[in-house]
Amino acid sequence: MNTLMATLRMIRAGWVLAREGVIAGFPANGLTGPAATAHGVASALARKRSRSLDNAERMTRAIARLGPSYAKLGQFLATRPDVIGLDLALDLAHLQDRMESFPMEDSIRRIEDSLGQSVSDLFVEIGEPVAAASIAQVHPATVRDPDGTTRKVAVKVIRPGVRQRFARDLDTFFLFAQMQEKYIPASRRLRPVAIAETLAQSTKIEMDLRLEAAALSEMGENTKDDPGFRLPTVDWLRTGRDVLTLDWVDGIKMSEIDALRAAGHDLDRLADAVVQNFLRHAMRDGFFHADMHPGNLFVDPKGDIVAVDLGIAGRIGLKERRFLAEILYGFITRDFQRVAQVHFEAGYVPPHQDVEAFAQAIRAIGEPIHGQPAETISMANLLTLLFEVTDIFDMQTRPELLLLQKTMVVVEGNARALNPRFNMWKASEPVVGDWIARNLGPGAMLADAKNGLESLGRLARTLPDLAERTERLSHEVGDMAEHGMKLDPETVNAIGKAEARESRSGRVALWIIALAALWIAWQVS
Repeated sequence: MNTLMATLRMIRAGWVLAREGVIAGFPANGLTGPAATAHGVASALARKRSRSLDNAERMTRAIARLGPSYAKLGQFLATRPDVIGLDLALDLAHLQDRMESFPMEDSIRRIEDSLGQSVSDLFVEIGEPVAAASIAQVHPATVRDPDGTTRKVAVKVIRPGVRQRFARDLDTFFLFAQMQEKYIPASRRLRPVAIAETLAQSTKIEMDLRLEAAALSEMGENTKDDPGFRLPTVDWLRTGRDVLTLDWVDGIKMSEIDALRAAGHDLDRLADAVVQNFLRHAMRDGFFHADMHPGNLFVDPKGDIVAVDLGIAGRIGLKERRFLAEILYGFITRDFQRVAQVHFEAGYVPPHQDVEAFAQAIRAIGEPIHGQPAETISMANLLTLLFEVTDIFDMQTRPELLLLQKTMVVVEGNARALNPRFNMWKASEPVVGDWIARNLGPGAMLADAKNGLESLGRLARTLPDLAERTERLSHEVGDMAEHGMKLDPETVNAIGKAEARESRSGRVALWIIALAALWIAWQVS
């Protein structure tokens, strides 16, 4: 029954996507057989009015009809340009996640159920929602601190029934992923089912607002001394699974370029700052805001960038950061052989591939960069070429790197909207250069040596315990070989009951296990 319902929901989703012109907007180049036929049928079914809209507007209309699960699916797929293509990923990344707000009474009920107090005890006042998205909506409110002063806060409340709706729609997503893996062999490298599993896990995390609060708190600590960047402070007393309370942000959205200019902000400085802060968080901390579209970035009256909505965050380990730095340095110095070797050393490219051929492909990407003015080099175009090359060489998907790459493209787009002459390389150099000097130079080698010695010391402290365990195990095995296997009465009784319940084949399996154990004991003796 579940499969039937998931199939029906998948057919409905396909119909809506076709009627709103979303499928017609996908490129048809390279499609053959049933895929080409399906694209043609979907294009014929598209409403005439959809043909005058761009892809983002078509998807916004379709998502409004399909519901919040598909809005979140679109946001998630925006983090996987290797799966859907970079152009579509960027369209999805800029989708306005705007949904109908739910009634004030539902918000009050969820706040009180989650925090165990009445709204009047928690807030001096709370207003009607000012923004509603797929998972939650935001209310302005006022709180009174212990010293008697009041302050304005933003209260984020989970949408009623959203968890049940996601659980139901996830069945449809899994069915589609399974069919894709079964009938489209070329897609298996991208692991559609694994992608659906990642989506399921990420939405579970995003629907617990305590985890978003923890991410805001962690990033706030990491960035407290960063120039021109901050995050709102979490009000932990008024935060729970279904409620997140933050300091209110007074500022102008980064998407409102004219308003920023009218307020007297230096747009060129803001363009540099948004890129440098993102790189600083990713390279220095290994923890970054992965949904940095301009609607989530505000500029306060002082000119500081304030980031909100940390439901999607990315992490990248020190090892991966070092490989990325080496790759970047290899592109800058035109050492394409080293760039190729780093990909193999990191395990990004299967070992059976030819490193020389891969280096040749990397050169085809890197050489044109050196023939262009830096301000004309698009990170989006560069990543498109990289995805094409990695597809040729069966490079396995790396979700953490793809999230970093996608966010970098979005951040670059923010910067170019602020400053059309923005130079990505010049803006990045202070942050990346400093990180390379600190982490790939002599100081980094000493730090690695120190960490190695500390690990060796921890291992040495466990050696006596390890030796004692090994000696005890040796005595027990020897005793078992000499006197046979001894079982306590409870174990014997449990085995007897299990054997009585099991079928004949189950009893045979138990005897095989027992004989194997005796054989091992005899071998040891």
